[in-house]
Amino acid sequence: MKAKFVMTVSAVLLSAACGRTEAGFKYTVDQFADVKIIRYKVPGWESLSLQQKEYAYHLAEAAKWGRDILWDQNCRYNLRLRHAVEDILTNYSGDRKCSEFVAFEEYAKRLFFSNGIHHHYAEDKFFPGCDSAYFEKLLDAVGRSEEAGFLISYVYDPLVCPQRRSTSQDGDIVELSSVNFYEGVNREEVEAYYASIADPSDKTPVSYGLNTKVVKENGEVVEKPWKVGGIYGPAIEKICAELELARKVAENDTQKSALGLLIEYYRSGDLRKWDEFNIEWVKDTLGTVDFVNGFVEDYNDPLGRKGSWEGHVNIKDAKASERSSILSANAQWFEDNSPVDPRFRKAKVKGVSAKVINAVCLAGDAYPATPIGINLPNADWIRRDHGSKSVTIANISHAYDYSAEEAPASVLTEFAWDDAEIARAKKYGSYASEIHTDLHECLGHGSGQLLKGVSSTAMGEYSSALEESRADLFGLYYAADPKLVELGIMPDGEAYKAEYDNFIRNGLMVQFNRVEPGRLNTEAHMQDRKLIAEWCYRQGEGKVIARKVRDGKTYFVVEDYEALRGLFGKLLAEIQRIKSEGDYEAGKALVENYAVHIDPAIHREVLERYSALNLKPYGGFINPEIVPVEKGGVITDYEIRYTDDYLGQMLEYGTKYRTL
Repeated sequence: MKAKFVMTVSAVLLSAACGRTEAGFKYTVDQFADVKIIRYKVPGWESLSLQQKEYAYHLAEAAKWGRDILWDQNCRYNLRLRHAVEDILTNYSGDRKCSEFVAFEEYAKRLFFSNGIHHHYAEDKFFPGCDSAYFEKLLDAVGRSEEAGFLISYVYDPLVCPQRRSTSQDGDIVELSSVNFYEGVNREEVEAYYASIADPSDKTPVSYGLNTKVVKENGEVVEKPWKVGGIYGPAIEKICAELELARKVAENDTQKSALGLLIEYYRSGDLRKWDEFNIEWVKDTLGTVDFVNGFVEDYNDPLGRKGSWEGHVNIKDAKASERSSILSANAQWFEDNSPVDPRFRKAKVKGVSAKVINAVCLAGDAYPATPIGINLPNADWIRRDHGSKSVTIANISHAYDYSAEEAPASVLTEFAWDDAEIARAKKYGSYASEIHTDLHECLGHGSGQLLKGVSSTAMGEYSSALEESRADLFGLYYAADPKLVELGIMPDGEAYKAEYDNFIRNGLMVQFNRVEPGRLNTEAHMQDRKLIAEWCYRQGEGKVIARKVRDGKTYFVVEDYEALRGLFGKLLAEIQRIKSEGDYEAGKALVENYAVHIDPAIHREVLERYSALNLKPYGGFINPEIVPVEKGGVITDYEIRYTDDYLGQMLEYGTKYRTL
């Protein structure tokens, strides 16, 4: 699970300028549509040994080779379109300064940012600003006239692949989704298939369907594996080759063993090997360099089974990790004192390994938009029996901060009620938000347990929203606990209030700047925030959270922080019950009643106020380059070089790492 994806429109985006931007290094390097492109620095790189740098380099190369997989997973025609767009950007010799080509180039940037034709967050199809005749002219100019009919329909027809992941209440969400996880099958058939192969008595079940496409052959529902020799074989071969090179220079034997198991899994497609890899990967708590590589998160699957391909390479920030280590060491205390029913708590918390990291390379479903926190593995039984790794990604959060400081306006001053709220955010906001992320990732996702016989997929299409809500509530509840001050994590008993202000302000208003007028709130993390904030607002009957209007502008203001904490605890207990008991109907009711529908008047007001600030609601990143340095034919170092060319990096990746 990840705090996503996820710059949780939090203090990181909402904080006012604090004057911390580093002289000579510009963070925001491009802006278009609703997006800004940010660079991130890699603190600690120069302190690595040559072997550690080489290890990170090969892990990063392995991550980049998975790019084509995600594009194809997001929609089966995405790669065909991308190749045509890359051809135009590289080879078109006509007028590149006219308004039509400028509009086409912006569409290309959006396409690269979203890894396909659907908005990376809203999941709806977006369209070029140039007309179809001009797009067809560009295709003709680079010798792609034979493809023009198909591609023009794919790009411009609103009825062709309208949503990446459908959340429709009126149709079959498998048939209506554009993701390339299913073909020729409907929801009923898929669910019946997995029910037929799952063993409900298995206490260590594999993640059924995580690495396969489900199709119908000769009238039978079958799975086609993503593996060497199967779907995505050419890309996975390249990934394995780099993982083999990384394995030779790994920091310790545990890392070597884990990489060996990961390679075996990629070659066999055997999900038991995936579990073995995750168990071994969790054991490595001593290494400085770490990674994520595989079919991991199931957010894009309407049924919550298929893993989108993701890569991430990072190095540990030893100093900053002291805070996470304290949380890990006290994990059992937090579990024992949770407000949930004791039946749903873990009697013994296993191996929660938490640290602060700095990203080195982002890839697949973590690029360009990326999480600020990650907690893995996702299998409940592995968490229960072997533990998990939780990370807060410091340099990504800091890059968001520094980029916000470069902006001419502040969301905070527009949506906060008074000077006291603004002052609290300036004093505590960014740090309190980091602590919330720590609690969410380090402890929240790893807390609680399912009752015997309850499937980890029991929540179906509501699983992601409910799980993110549960982890967020865990963090919110404990952010206000005196234990954090006692442990030296929170500076004082007032700091948490900045995060409570921010969460409510964001969940009830600010985040809707990301949703088009009249649309539903469909992204899992946004649903999580709205569910919590809306439920607490209604439960508090205006006494805990007040709706105030001044000069025609609406504000949501926390009036009673202690009572709000109590509501967070109450909702945490209920969502944990729902998950632990597999109460699908209750989970569905929470999401549908509190998380999906946006008040039209509030939505309209948010869009107007946010638009006046001339800010971009989304941020994403370009990777620094890791460059081998040779002397006398021998690699003597690996340098980090910071590029500022977003489109250039996308075209380079499209050429260098193309396999499908």
